[in-house]
Amino acid sequence: MSEQGRPIIIRRKKVVHGHHGGSWKIALADFMTALMALFLVMWILSSASQEQRQGVAEYFNTPLLTAIAGGEQQANSQNVIPGGGPDPTFTEGQRQRIDRRIETRPSEMPQRLRELRRSVENAIQADPVLRKLRNQLRFDMTREGLRIQLVDTDKRPMFELGSDRVASYMRRLLRTLAPLLNEVPNPVSISGHTDSVPYVGGLQGYSNWELSTDRANASRRELVAGGLERDKLLRVAGMGDQVPMPDSAPGDAINRRIALVVLYRQVAESIRSQGGRGESIGVPSARRAPDAPLPTEEFVEGVRQTLSG
Repeated sequence: MSEQGRPIIIRRKKVVHGHHGGSWKIALADFMTALMALFLVMWILSSASQEQRQGVAEYFNTPLLTAIAGGEQQANSQNVIPGGGPDPTFTEGQRQRIDRRIETRPSEMPQRLRELRRSVENAIQADPVLRKLRNQLRFDMTREGLRIQLVDTDKRPMFELGSDRVASYMRRLLRTLAPLLNEVPNPVSISGHTDSVPYVGGLQGYSNWELSTDRANASRRELVAGGLERDKLLRVAGMGDQVPMPDSAPGDAINRRIALVVLYRQVAESIRSQGGRGESIGVPSARRAPDAPLPTEEFVEGVRQTLSG
């Protein structure tokens, strides 16, 4: 066949465009959902109170594995079945240690105290007289426990000026709090506070120390009259003007207040242990042997003269 009669064949490379599918749409949707959730959480946190944010922080401070397993010892155990003691009652071994830790777990106590706060707020909201005092109440969680502060204002003082005589609405408030405090097993501490305006007699006469103590005791009497159990009271103290409210001038009316603290159990035990017999720190205790002779009167007199000389 001649060159002129040969058919001309044209080969064209076929370009096939791959199909991307809708995977990018799913990724974009996930990203937008996460971004929306982020802004939603930021908006909720900005409008939440300090106590609500603290509760969220406590929730995330507890590891998920520990919360599900019921304790650190059990979560870290290598055994499939949690080990217990040699007897069926689990009085020894790992199981008993976990149970004791849960019973004294501090995370349970703030929840109970937060429920107490809600009960107090609901009781005040339900009473038309106490509802007017809502702005004079301060709630906060401290290292000692739930603190409820009843503060003064120039228009509505809790006590008569310079006196421990309780106002009628203050009496109503304290007697409303008494049965609510009985609902929790925690003991209560009461402290009185004053402003920095001194008495005429100064520290030598009747001063802010006596006034704050008398007001704390007057509050105690009203709580008892409202039905507070006798064993609930652990400490009644007067602080004078030594603990002013943050960001306040020493003479502000807000410093005239009564602070009720529903104590943590560990704090209450620490206060009760102050009456026990302690040891001097860094100094070895001088203990006489059972058969050692008692010091003579001459020896005691010589030591006394040496110390006084």
